[in-house]
Amino acid sequence: MKFLKLSILLISIFFFSCNEEKISTISSPDNNLKVIFKLGEKGTPNYEVSFKNEAIIKSSTLGFELKDQPALANDFKIVNVAISNFEETWEMPWGEQKEVENKYNQLKVELQETSALKRKINVVFKVYNDGLGFRYEFPQQKNLSEVLIAEENTQFNLTGNHKVWWAPGDWDIYEHLYNTSNFNEIDALSKANHPNLGEHTYIPENAVNTPVTMKTENGLYLSFHEASLVDYSGMTLKVDTENLAMTSNLVGSRNTAYKVKRTVPFNTPWRTMQIAEKAGDLIESKLIVNLNEPNKLGDVSWFKPAKYTGIWWEMHLNKSSWDYGMTLVDGKWVDTGNAHGKHGATTENAKAYIDFSAKNNIGAVLIEGWNTGWENWIGFDDREGVFDFVTPYPDYDLEEVARYAKEIGVEIIMHHETSAATETYEKQQDTAYALMQSLGIHAVKTGYVGKILPKGEYHHGQHMVNHYNNAVIKAANYKVAINAHEPIKATGLRRTYPNTISREGLRGQEFNAWASDGGNPPEHLPLVAFTRMLAGPVDYTPGIFDIKFDKWKKENQVNTTIAQQLALYVVIYSPVQMAADLIENYEGNPALQFIKDVGVDWQQTKVLNGEVGDFLTIARKERTSENWFVGGITDENARTIEIEFSFLDKDATYEAIIYEDGENAHWDKNPTSLNIRKVEIKNTSKEIMQLAQGGGFAISLIKK
Repeated sequence: MKFLKLSILLISIFFFSCNEEKISTISSPDNNLKVIFKLGEKGTPNYEVSFKNEAIIKSSTLGFELKDQPALANDFKIVNVAISNFEETWEMPWGEQKEVENKYNQLKVELQETSALKRKINVVFKVYNDGLGFRYEFPQQKNLSEVLIAEENTQFNLTGNHKVWWAPGDWDIYEHLYNTSNFNEIDALSKANHPNLGEHTYIPENAVNTPVTMKTENGLYLSFHEASLVDYSGMTLKVDTENLAMTSNLVGSRNTAYKVKRTVPFNTPWRTMQIAEKAGDLIESKLIVNLNEPNKLGDVSWFKPAKYTGIWWEMHLNKSSWDYGMTLVDGKWVDTGNAHGKHGATTENAKAYIDFSAKNNIGAVLIEGWNTGWENWIGFDDREGVFDFVTPYPDYDLEEVARYAKEIGVEIIMHHETSAATETYEKQQDTAYALMQSLGIHAVKTGYVGKILPKGEYHHGQHMVNHYNNAVIKAANYKVAINAHEPIKATGLRRTYPNTISREGLRGQEFNAWASDGGNPPEHLPLVAFTRMLAGPVDYTPGIFDIKFDKWKKENQVNTTIAQQLALYVVIYSPVQMAADLIENYEGNPALQFIKDVGVDWQQTKVLNGEVGDFLTIARKERTSENWFVGGITDENARTIEIEFSFLDKDATYEAIIYEDGENAHWDKNPTSLNIRKVEIKNTSKEIMQLAQGGGFAISLIKK
């Protein structure tokens, strides 16, 4: 880690008296963003936010409801205020860019009750040029040792009926489609009975999940989220459509009358607000990672960002299956009438993917369905003990596959589907990670499909937050990186634990293969990029070339053009990017060249244009070369976009290969129509790109 500049300055404390309220003010380093903290008439903590003198958050209250204790909400006095500033530049071991500036001004307000208990709580604001984060600190104290939080009442009083891009505040999944509406039209409860989500969903309130993105009437972009979610419940935001306000609504448990249990001293996660005058600036913001602690693992060079193929998509198409199709009886696999001969994770099939990957500059292969348990994993309440994370099926030679992959320079990505049976996974983690380490396997995709066991817990409550985070910490001891599916939300912990490489946490590509509602609409990814992707890397699994897959599922398809599938390697960020389609759909297709060429780890990222839910163009410079790659996508509307290349080096020439929608391309009527052309590009060049409905373009820029 390289620190270029570091300064901390404590400034003298002062208070302004105004109508018997104590007021403290802090501004961003550029003075555009201002936060005012004050106590109300009843000693209630309040804050306000403005940007360039425009109110963003009106006076909003802070506090907690506690179990078996009076609320922490009123009767406070300010006992101390500290203002400081901080500046550093730190280096991402992998990421969207190499160096990150972390520069903010901080306000810390120490509060104490005037009532008999005299309990203490601190509120800390960090104010950046691109937004702010604030959290509560519970210091060591005599009258408060254990805190049982029934609810956190952090309020966000908006200044208008903003346009909002939102997903419902589900306690179990993030796999809902995003919605676009005015704030007063948000109706999360109407999304409770989705036909493709079934029992794995729980929406108790009219609330939204975070990140939730908004646009004010004056054209300012806001995104609300949280950072450094550790030993706490995930936060949804309860919506008051009448008063245009949101209040934190923590994910709970059916097993306790409280939502969070902590021992003092502790800090809550940061409540975050990104603020931008251009939509693309939300994507370029590094507020979320900056609000996390520095790298605790040290050197993580054992993890290499990579593209990967895998035995995965073929199961979603029903070409093959995860399960072996036979039954284990008295220690022997026997055919009890269910054998289907479609098992995908065979030694032969794995080697075919390894060979293809080695030939096409793809560094890794994911293999799902390799381990025993898939016959009995879903639809059962008692799933503990079903999966074994070290024992392969008899047609899969794990050691031989690992040896073969290593011999030709391809990494294996392990797969652990837990079926949300957390106790089974926790008992086997050390053994499973040790097996991976012995085979030289450094990455695992984990899954948590189903209702959480123990019963009564939800995917996003404190119990599972701790489970997911503890898995990452334990995996690091074995030099294993985790790509989590059905996860908790990303909150920037990839900075602290860089083996947190990616996660799902959205409605992914697989919905196109089996969802009964028509799959992900063309607007889906232009929405995801400005909402879910603001939280962190997304394992969306792009690169489907057989858009219609009529051979396997005539009723389903991908709702983009093939050009957009290529663009996603640049637009939707992850340090692991899957070439998700079947091998036979890549062979002989000239579009494969872009997947072979495109980088996966970046030195710089620049958002060239974009509007939430409409379109987006991103350029990224590869970390290991002087090459740039550009991706652009649109929604259901065709667009003409002019691209300027001023981000390229001056006086340099680049060979550009442009992959663009063909003349008659259309996401439904003609999705595989693709035009490929070569041109020379300089930093003074411009290109007019024609994007079809549901289309896009991808450009590789190889420096000569």
